[in-house]
Amino acid sequence: MYFAALLARTEVGWEASDTDLDDVETLSDLTDLAREATTDDDTVLAYIEQEDTWFGIVRVDGEDDPRIYVSDAAAAARSSYGEMLLTDELLGRTPEDDDVLAGLDLDGTEEGEPYREDQDDDTYDSGADQGVAGPLGDSALLADLGVGERALHALRPGDALNEIADVLGAAEVLEAVR
Repeated sequence: MYFAALLARTEVGWEASDTDLDDVETLSDLTDLAREATTDDDTVLAYIEQEDTWFGIVRVDGEDDPRIYVSDAAAAARSSYGEMLLTDELLGRTPEDDDVLAGLDLDGTEEGEPYREDQDDDTYDSGADQGVAGPLGDSALLADLGVGERALHALRPGDALNEIADVLGAAEVLEAVR
């Protein structure tokens, strides 16, 4: 299960909207959707989260290239929306390279990490032993908005969007669309 929302900065503050990603197949589609959320070239944050497993943020500022942050690359690689965010540039490969994700030892589930017998029921295997787990992308994309790199890395799926909205002063508008 996914949750997606757009936070758009306007002259009077932030506007929030939940968004349907059914027609979004590429990062370009998501960027276009974000740009449509504002009439000016203001900042728009597209937020995607998968059931407390990972989250991603795409920041669009006018016609500039989108800036991307993914909280857990290994977990995101297992989902279609996550793969959309894991661009060649973000993964540090050229389009001619073989599919880096195909070479990873992933179980292929859409629901995230596999359950391990030795873990508590409320935890998941982060995939750290696969060498690709953890955050990926521009961890400074929210720094000028009050969420620095350390704070962004400390956010956990499930709480991240609310905490970001709180710092931005957009908690009330976000709550209205949830």
